[in-house]
Amino acid sequence: MENVPYKCPRCGNTDPNSIGYLKGVPYCRLCLPFKGKSVNREVTEKKKDRGYKYYINYEISPEQEEISTKVLDNFTHGINTLIDAVCGAGKTEIVLKVISYVLKNNMTVGFAIPRRDVVVEIYNRLSEIFKDNDVIAVYGGHTDILEGDIIVLTTHQLYRYEKYFDLLIFDEIDAFPYKGSGLLEYFFQQSVSKNYVLMSATASDELKTDYSKDGYEVLTLNKRFHGHKLPEPVIYTRHNSTCLYTIVKKMKTYEKEHKPVFIFCPTIQLCEELYEQLRFFFHDGNYVHSQRENREEIINDFKNKKYWYLVTTQVLERGVTVEDLQIIVAYADHEIYDTETLIQISGRVGRKANAPDGEVIFIGEEKSICMLDCIKRIQEKNTWV
Repeated sequence: MENVPYKCPRCGNTDPNSIGYLKGVPYCRLCLPFKGKSVNREVTEKKKDRGYKYYINYEISPEQEEISTKVLDNFTHGINTLIDAVCGAGKTEIVLKVISYVLKNNMTVGFAIPRRDVVVEIYNRLSEIFKDNDVIAVYGGHTDILEGDIIVLTTHQLYRYEKYFDLLIFDEIDAFPYKGSGLLEYFFQQSVSKNYVLMSATASDELKTDYSKDGYEVLTLNKRFHGHKLPEPVIYTRHNSTCLYTIVKKMKTYEKEHKPVFIFCPTIQLCEELYEQLRFFFHDGNYVHSQRENREEIINDFKNKKYWYLVTTQVLERGVTVEDLQIIVAYADHEIYDTETLIQISGRVGRKANAPDGEVIFIGEEKSICMLDCIKRIQEKNTWV
């Protein structure tokens, strides 16, 4: 009798190197950490007469409106969409119309993001916009409630929702830890019942080519909703020993102008070390990174102006909007800062219509290829404005 390779029923893995055996029974090591309650759509009671209107107190741009209508049209015709839009273009506003349609027609909608911090940010925004609906957030340590009208979740939690979402919106598709993870990609594909909308500010040429075929469409938006240009980073070449002096000098200016600041560092150790140095010069600051237990509270305190500066790792590179924010990237030539990461970090600046400008400072011992490429790509986008 021919041996049939074991295929994991949860993640589809067939690699024998990732298959273990316990008392002769095979199990998958690859998805072993993904344990917990799953949602069975077939036994889920459909909600009736739920709200579907969304509430925003501002006008969206004609470009946003045009793409928004096209996204809805694509969904109703079974077409998957990739929205390739610059940082600050207003991607969330673009998908409100299709979300409303899905809710009105009693279908299921999910909003997936790779990082927990951005899940919390989007959850808060959608809770205000769809205030007549039950919006829930699902992420590690926050999984007691798994069903709602709009489910905002990390990509790690998609394994709970097999063939569940009629519409799955997936923002920041090129962000860690989703990028390069075949397992998370499998969970994503398995969670979609009908169609999905992908969104990115740094979509690769390869990805755009993949979505330029039958059944898919790429929609591009090369300008921000307020019509202003993307802030272009300025490079300061400094030896690491003088990096602190340059940062302090810039921050003194921001302090006088009462402008909030993010100072990015490539590692947790450098983040904590730089904060300890800066606190000798400036009060009312703090630091956050992936291992900081109370970072959500610290970020909220920053938004409420308890702090005016945060030293941070890449946990704040995406999904965060702060009025009049200034950015300093320390050790910007570090290998962890690829072009896409630097573009995302730069995109934190000038996101508000009443404060569309600001500074982005890259400090490094040399001008890395990624730093130069980041500036080049931002300049190319600005030619559309």
